[in-house]
Parts: sequence; structure tokens; C-alpha cells
Amino acid sequence: MAELRRFFFKIGSTKAYAAVGRSLAPMDRLLLRVSRGKFGVGAAVGLRTLLLTTTGRSSGLQRQVPLLYVKQDKGYVVIGSNWGGEKHPAWSANLLAEPKAVVAIGGRSLRVEGRLLTGSERDEMWRAVASYWPAYDTYAERASHREIRLFLLEPVG
Repeated sequence: MAELRRFFFKIGSTKAYAAVGRSLAPMDRLLLRVSRGKFGVGAAVGLRTLLLTTTGRSSGLQRQVPLLYVKQDKGYVVIGSNWGGEKHPAWSANLLAEPKAVVAIGGRSLRVEGRLLTGSERDEMWRAVASYWPAYDTYAERASHREIRLFLLEPVG
């Protein structure tokens, strides 16, 4: 499995991988929904994924997105890389508009509140997420006109 993970690390920063990743997102969302966050597409190579449910800022509808995460003392750090695309992902704007959300992770659902990380706290967490998934540094280069958003999802209640 370590060799397979290294392979994914190597190709993870390519535009082709981003295209494949986007096409796998619906399957990943379904797997995470059915398993309540136990299994996602990345599980085969040891990637930690959660299913984030936000409220659409315009529609008011529930929106779900699978995201890699890094565990942090206070919760889970998720990254709005959008594969290095020009725009911030919709889920990050939803979370800014309504910080209350739900994550499915490890077979359970948790109510969380999302907080945008800034300054030195963001810098410290960026190093952690880039260490976990090195392609984030490449995504940041691609998205050079915007700063990739990082959120801390803290359990509530």
C-alpha cells in the first residue's frame, strides 16, 4: 500500500489527476454517504476523507462534498483547493455564509462549526496539509491569484 500511496502522491499534482478526481467525486460522495464517512475512494491508498454537508448560501438546500482532511486537536482541517482552479469551491462560500455544518466521518455524523483559518494559524496548518497531501502546494501555485481557503471544523454540542 505504501508504494501505491507514493504513486498517488507523485501524480496527485497533475492536471490529469484533477480531472479524474473531479469525475470520481460523485462516487466518493455516495460511498461516504452510505458508509457514514467510513469509506471513500481514497481509502484504498490510505487517504482520510470526510463528507461535509453545508447549507447552500443561495438555495438553502443541503450540499454534500467529499474532502480530504487533517486531524487537528480541536477538529478537522479541510482545504478549499478546488484542484488549483480559478475560483474558490462553492462549499467554502457556503461555509462562510453559514458556519454550522455536519460531517460524516468514521461511521458517525458530527455537528461542526467551520472557521476560516488566517494568519499564522493558517500558515501552520498549511504546512500540515501540504505534508499530508503534497499536491496542495502545486494547487496553490495554479491558484496563484487567490489564497486557498483552509477551515477548521470544530465539533459542537
